[in-house]
Amino acid sequence: MTRFAAWRSHGACNQPVPPWPGRLQSWLMNEIPAKSDLPLRAKIVALVKERGWHQEEFARNADLNRLTVRSIFRGPPRKLHNATVQSCARALGVSVHDLLTQPIEKLLPRMRVALPVNDQARVLYEQATQPELLAWLERNPDRAAQLSPQEIDELLSLQGTGGPLTEFGVAHHVEQIERRRRILEHVAVIAATEHVDLLEQFVRILYERIQPYRERGSGQNP
Repeated sequence: MTRFAAWRSHGACNQPVPPWPGRLQSWLMNEIPAKSDLPLRAKIVALVKERGWHQEEFARNADLNRLTVRSIFRGPPRKLHNATVQSCARALGVSVHDLLTQPIEKLLPRMRVALPVNDQARVLYEQATQPELLAWLERNPDRAAQLSPQEIDELLSLQGTGGPLTEFGVAHHVEQIERRRRILEHVAVIAATEHVDLLEQFVRILYERIQPYRERGSGQNP
């Protein structure tokens, strides 16, 4: 009987999820079976090699002891500590859940995307699953690094089968996000000058123009 079969036969899949974040993370690592045929260690090694890293680079990027990394590559097939799995996932630019559950063929293309230089962009790289979005990230790492947390949330919300992020949809939506950002930056500059009164009048006119007709007819100020 496999570990997953034994886990199901004991009714573990019907048990409530542990309520504490630390215990939940530990539960995920211990109980969610990997969908890949590769063992976790072999999967990590394959992803590290796809990144083009040698063991020293991986140890430095994951902030792991060199002996720990060596044991992942060449050691006996022992279970990895939860903290080690977390460090490996963070260094590779994927979530712990994806590292544990996603098959290797889905993770390998993500290793060809440059890692972000800040924590905000890292969220986008970790949660991007749609091939078109991953391809855009690979081509435009500098533009991706400029996205704010709100812009990242907006972009990630557009993912999904049949969603708007088609092959041309990613570029279109990012351009719209960047266009709004530039406009707001320009408005902020103008608002700090003597033209702020003119800006206020212009914005008020546009704002009233886009309100529903019922609100415009009520005579309420925006």
